[in-house]
Amino acid sequence: MFPYRALLSILPLYLLAVAASPVHRTLGGVGKLALTLITRLNATGISTIADADRARIKFMREKGGARKRDASVSVTNSVVLYLAQVGVGSPPTEYTLLVDTGSSNTWVGANKAYTPTSTSHYTGDTVYVSYGSGNFSGREYTDTVSLGNGLTINQQSIGVATQSQGLIGTGIDGIIGLGPADLTRGTVSNTNTVPTVVDNLYSQGTVSSAVLGVYFIPASNSNSGELTFGGYDASVISSTVNYVPITSTYPSNLYWGIDQSITYGGNTILSNTAGIVDTGTTLILIATNAFQTYQSATGGVMDTATGLLRITQSQYTNLQMLSFHVGTQTYDFIPNAQIWPRSLNTAIGGSSSYIYLVVADIGTPSGSGMDFTNGYAFLERYYSIYDTANARVGFAATSYTDSTSN
Repeated sequence: MFPYRALLSILPLYLLAVAASPVHRTLGGVGKLALTLITRLNATGISTIADADRARIKFMREKGGARKRDASVSVTNSVVLYLAQVGVGSPPTEYTLLVDTGSSNTWVGANKAYTPTSTSHYTGDTVYVSYGSGNFSGREYTDTVSLGNGLTINQQSIGVATQSQGLIGTGIDGIIGLGPADLTRGTVSNTNTVPTVVDNLYSQGTVSSAVLGVYFIPASNSNSGELTFGGYDASVISSTVNYVPITSTYPSNLYWGIDQSITYGGNTILSNTAGIVDTGTTLILIATNAFQTYQSATGGVMDTATGLLRITQSQYTNLQMLSFHVGTQTYDFIPNAQIWPRSLNTAIGGSSSYIYLVVADIGTPSGSGMDFTNGYAFLERYYSIYDTANARVGFAATSYTDSTSN
């Protein structure tokens, strides 16, 4: 059985959300927000890290486009969960919420009960969201949400769970959803879509743009990172930001979906197709046919304990460049970027002496409408920007793009 609790203690992730300049929030600017996030793991019916990622993507693909009360993703099967302390109400009650770019409803009450205050308003509507192996239902309130350092949202839609499955006993009280607002469609009665936290920060003039910047540092380097509302942190990127529009291909277009092709050693393994960028996925998942080509080219063998490809030291030495072609840009993965951090091998049920690859099978062949997922393994090498107003995703290199710390 996959030792989830071991990785829980090994991989604390403290994500600091900051401004592009070293100042606190200014009205209509970029917010400097301190969020303490830790990595959590959930073992519900999942045996390996790859199985967990596939379960999440399977649900996103099959259920993401539902227009009635089934519009988010399986967070309870995610391997890596990023948690934030968020205040709700006035005075605020602090809740531990999962930060997820793959879902968009914000809700509380899975563990700690909701405490109404003078700013709490029951709308009379009900909320229901399914997350694959979990779900929640309850009432919709609007309330004040406090993210720290002056970043406060008034009358934010909050789901208050009267029933939930999948998060009980995890210490997680709910979710702060950072995906596109369309994912909320059909989740609240008498309501079309619900403005997200990012939407309201912008519409209320707290930040200058409806943009989220995400900066992950490889776990083998540091337990820190950044989450920026209203822009991106120019101090941590080492290249220009290049944007591409959200893909038009369903169902990837419901999420932060893009078009890309992938080459290995200069040879195409995945032709230009649609997929998603997702903070809730740990690995890089690619279509089955592309994965088989990659496996053959690298010589990797399937490791049953981890669900990942395992290679020898000689094969690692001979790894070629893995390249992601997005728009007019190419994002290269050196050999070290293609392997799981060796210092964390035992945390995923592997052997400390083995070398594991972070590219895994998504579980379906090309043509599914979601043929890849650029998860945490990709995002720790490239800064990512999610621009709601312009319906686009951006990437930039960082000092960790070519890190050899794995």
